This record gives sequence, C-alpha cells and structure tokens, in this order.
Amino acid sequence: MTDEAHTYSDGARSDGAHSDGYDSAPGDENKIDVVAGTKGYLLGVTLATILTAASFWTAGTGLIWAPGIPIALGVLAVAQMGVHLVFFLHISTGPDNTNNILALAFGIMIVILVVAGSLWIMSNLNHNMLPMDQLMKMQR
Repeated sequence: MTDEAHTYSDGARSDGAHSDGYDSAPGDENKIDVVAGTKGYLLGVTLATILTAASFWTAGTGLIWAPGIPIALGVLAVAQMGVHLVFFLHISTGPDNTNNILALAFGIMIVILVVAGSLWIMSNLNHNMLPMDQLMKMQR
C-alpha cells in the first residue's frame, strides 16, 4: 500500500501527520527548536505577568464599579487559566491531546462537585441552625 499524502517543504503532510512521525496540532511546535520554544514560554510569562498585574490593579482601583470587581477578577482569572493551559501545559486541539483534555475536564468536574457540595452543606446548616439568642438561652 502506498502513502498518498503530499509532503510539504516544512515536513508537514496533507493528511495532518508530520514526516518525523509526530502529529501536528494548532499551537504545537513540530520541530525541536530551542529559540521558538523559548519565545513561546516568554510570551506565556509576559501574558501571565500582565494578567496578574491587571488583577492587582482591578482589586485596588476605584475606577471600576465596586459590584463589578468580582466579575472582572473572574474574567481575568479565566484568561490566566487559558494562558497557562496553552503556553505551559500545551493543551491543544490535537488528537493526541484527548487524554489530557479528558483528565482536565474530570479534574474540573471534581472541583465543581466539592465546591458545590460544600456550599450546599453550609447553606443547609445555616438554614437549620437556631438563631444565636435561642442558642444562648439553651446553654443557661
């Protein structure tokens, strides 16, 4: 059986594989190039630093409407997570990253279950607890 995929000059093939045996995915660096890898990490560190500084500025400024500060911090936190996932954990849409994405989704699900369960339990305890003045009367 012949390989009918066209090989381009950079080593990529028309079927999405790479001539050195590695799959190619958006955001992945196919060739082992120290300079390109370092540039990617430096860009990630720069973006993470900017987002961190923006978070501190958002929390300390009076220019943002006070009830909107938690929303702004949440948006910056999600952006920070995206930067870390793409630039440092190398999560991409490639077919060889399926297990990484499933493990990440499972971890997020566990965190959501723990946080939601804790909030549910605390809310239930708060609802079923006696007011403080009645608790004080019971102790006398």
